[in-house]
Amino acid sequence: MASHAFDLTLQDADQTARLAVTLGRVLTAGDVVLLTGDVGAGKTHFARALIQSLLDVPEDVPSPTFTLVQTYDTRDAAIWHADLYRLTSVYEIEELGLTDAFSDAICLVEWPDRLGDLRPEDALDLTLTVTGDDTRRLSATWNDDKWPEKLGAWRK
Repeated sequence: MASHAFDLTLQDADQTARLAVTLGRVLTAGDVVLLTGDVGAGKTHFARALIQSLLDVPEDVPSPTFTLVQTYDTRDAAIWHADLYRLTSVYEIEELGLTDAFSDAICLVEWPDRLGDLRPEDALDLTLTVTGDDTRRLSATWNDDKWPEKLGAWRK
C-alpha cells in the first residue's frame, strides 16, 4: 500500500474541534487514529471533541494521562481513548487490552510512538504542530485505502 498525506492549517481551538467532530461522524469499529504532537499541541482537545460528539448523553471526557485508557459506549461502537505517555514497555499496552480494541472499537491513541511493533498498519496518523499562539498545523498520513473517503470532508 502506498503512503498518502496532506496538511491543514487550523486557525484556533474551535476549528480543531470542528475537524474532530467531522472525523467522528465517519469512524467505525476498527478505526484507529494515532495522535502525535508535543504537550499542548491539541491532541487531547481533538480527542475530547470527537468523543463528546459521539456520546448520546453528554459527559465529562477527562484526559487519560493517569488512567491510561478511558472507554466510552456509543450507539455504534465503543471508543477507547488512550494516553501512552507514561508507558515504558509494549507489554503494558497488551495488558491494557488496547491491541484487542484496535479491531473492536474506535481507538484514539495519544503518544503512539510507544506502540512500537503493535502500531496498526491501517491507522490514521494525525500530527498536530504548534505554529502560533492559537494556530496549529495538522498533518494526516495513512496507508489504508479506507481513509481518503473518510477524510473527504476535510479537503472541501
